[in-house]
Amino acid sequence: MGLDVDTIVKQVAPAGWAEKQTGRQGRPPQGTPHGVEEEWIPVGGTVFHEGVRLQQRELLVTAWIVRAGVAGEREQWGLDGGRAGGGFHEVGSLQSLTTRAEIQAAVEDGYPGEAQGKIYNFTGQLNALRNTIKPGDVVVMPMKTTKKIAIGICTSSYSYDAAEPDPSRRHQVGVDWRRTDVARAAIKDDLLYTLGGAMTIFRAVRNSAENRLRSVLETGIDPGASGVPGPRRIGNVEPVDGDTEDVTDPVATPTLQAVRDRVQTHLIENFKGHKLTHLVADILRTKGFTCEVSPEGPDGGVDILAGSGPLGLDDPRVVVEVKSEESQVSALVVRGLQGAISTQGASQGLLVAWGGLNAAARREIRTNRLSIRVWEAEQVLDQLFETYDVLPEETQRLIPMKRAWVLDEEAG
Repeated sequence: MGLDVDTIVKQVAPAGWAEKQTGRQGRPPQGTPHGVEEEWIPVGGTVFHEGVRLQQRELLVTAWIVRAGVAGEREQWGLDGGRAGGGFHEVGSLQSLTTRAEIQAAVEDGYPGEAQGKIYNFTGQLNALRNTIKPGDVVVMPMKTTKKIAIGICTSSYSYDAAEPDPSRRHQVGVDWRRTDVARAAIKDDLLYTLGGAMTIFRAVRNSAENRLRSVLETGIDPGASGVPGPRRIGNVEPVDGDTEDVTDPVATPTLQAVRDRVQTHLIENFKGHKLTHLVADILRTKGFTCEVSPEGPDGGVDILAGSGPLGLDDPRVVVEVKSEESQVSALVVRGLQGAISTQGASQGLLVAWGGLNAAARREIRTNRLSIRVWEAEQVLDQLFETYDVLPEETQRLIPMKRAWVLDEEAG
């Protein structure tokens, strides 16, 4: 049996083996002839067959953005059921339709009288869901309700749930959601821009998006275009199938989320480390607190001591710990803040966790929810926008913003 050198394994991994059907990494069973067993092929390195070097193969990851409604109304449905999709309720089952032309006819029936451009757009998205998204592909769901990003692996191709009473939840693919709490702060600006494309279903390619999203799946953090395996790719130069070209990297619209992402990136670039501590102190001062900021360096879990009253000695007294890293903080940090609250004789604690909290830290917070609050990146942005007009002039100079009306055209 010969090795199929045209097979592309959709798995970012070091040189090794992967199962054809699922892309699962591992080793073939003992005794399997090198490179010729039906279900396993070598990936990530030089491929040999019958002693002949065939090619140095670069791994290809395919990543799809699948949104869950304008207001995130399908998010929990997707997470709980291990699926992605929905929407397009005007169009019935696509299971018997195998060509783009057949899908376009179904779209035209579902949207009579619509402009040809919209018909073409919807056809491309439904064709991707029906015919192109395959098991092993990365699936990303930017969430509106939590401002987090869910990311997983497609486990089954298109199906149509005719028994589902809500017609907006019938078109779907199966997904194993590996992460459901990736902070937008962990994603770099150029990739956030790609994720903001103005479609419900599309392929993300620009600036090595696909390999970077695989890294996010594995580590929770975007390594950037220069940090992914293989050569750096700038711009939309990755191989794109002709059948998916119209649903690849759509232009992002200037939504409210896009504006927040841009401000967030500015803070990441200009308020790393102790600078973020000073920004948080400025925000707290606008709320009537007197703040004492610890010097840069080891602080024993106390970055800011904030108190009420003219001397900062009145209740509530708050111990603030600021973590500016893009990675999630652990339960150890929460316990450290608990100890600092007791040591300082404070009544409350504020944990600023720019990259969010891991699952253990969230459990720890729940047991201390009456004494500790958490500001993740999204909450820091909320506080910044709320207090911006009364922040010190120097802080406003470092974060130059103007009020503007933006048409919020979020894709669903």
